[in-house]
Amino acid sequence: MNHYRKSLLLVLTVVFVLTLMTFSAMGQDKWKIGIMTTTVTQNEEEYRAAQHVLAKYGPEHIIHMTFPDKFMDEQETSIANLVSMASDPDLKGLVICQAVPGTAPGIDAVKEFRDDLFIFIGQPQEDPPVISAGGDIVMQMDEMGMGVGIPTQAKNLGAKVLVHYSFPRHMSYPLLSGRRELMKETCARLGLEFVDATSPDPTGDAGTTGSQQFILEDVPRMVEKYGKDTCFFSTNCSQQIPLISAVVATGALYAQPCCPSPYHGFPSALGMEIPEDKMGDLQYAIDEITKIMAEKGMTGRTSTWPVPVAMMFIEAGTEYVKDWIDGKFTEKVNIPLLKEKFFEYSGVDAKLTQLEEGGVKYDNYYGILVDHITF
Repeated sequence: MNHYRKSLLLVLTVVFVLTLMTFSAMGQDKWKIGIMTTTVTQNEEEYRAAQHVLAKYGPEHIIHMTFPDKFMDEQETSIANLVSMASDPDLKGLVICQAVPGTAPGIDAVKEFRDDLFIFIGQPQEDPPVISAGGDIVMQMDEMGMGVGIPTQAKNLGAKVLVHYSFPRHMSYPLLSGRRELMKETCARLGLEFVDATSPDPTGDAGTTGSQQFILEDVPRMVEKYGKDTCFFSTNCSQQIPLISAVVATGALYAQPCCPSPYHGFPSALGMEIPEDKMGDLQYAIDEITKIMAEKGMTGRTSTWPVPVAMMFIEAGTEYVKDWIDGKFTEKVNIPLLKEKFFEYSGVDAKLTQLEEGGVKYDNYYGILVDHITF
């Protein structure tokens, strides 16, 4: 009888422990991360990156919402979408990229009732003091570093002139305007002529279509004036496809998109059709772009970064936030771990630089640089 009781006690103990483990696992598995991106119209790769994460983890763990196309005029919608995601009690973190104007007030609204979330921000378009106060980690391309990198790469491609397209809204952002000034200085040092060109704002009256049409028409005018050894750069995502198209048509030069990536602008501008089984295959995209550029006599005249940084911020950023949710680390700013996540995604090392602006260092705000590849 004692043996029977001991066996029964052992069985009950095992069942009890397994039950506790099951409930514990269920509790740990009850998490969600909200991802906020721009629409396909503004930047397809960010949208696709979020959809890739959604496909990986499913709607039970990932919520994907978008900013409106005219986010400057519809900030209430942006705020409402962020609040909507944060209203889900299972939500543990937010990944926002690119963080367009309206993100900061949206985060403020979220924090009024949810101060427990991990907020990862990529490609912010609001001032560093404002956005760094809202995010736990803020990541963007090292805009100031690119102030040297873009003219240097243009020179490497054989440029004599560098045309910089932008508009007043973007030039009101300190980092973008500061980068433009550094580009001017670097061009002067390298012996390049710098041309400051103004284009229509895609969020303005002309809309995205009008802004893109301007680029298609203006690039040939610039090439006629300055010659084919003119390198073009635009600060706006939606202008990259027409810019690459016009550069290839005129035989000009292109150092990188505003958000450097093989996926940003190149496939659409070159009429690439990526098979379903090659979606997300970065090397395939690079090889195809290289092949098409060669066919068009453009070998050595266009380049970009070898990884899609905005997509990396979303996909690697989500994995980073998930590790925090799972309790794998507690310090929200863990740069060695973040670099590991970036390397797992890209296979290349990234240089992260802490932002310092106006004598102020931001502990949670970092810029990233990656070397160029030339097609």
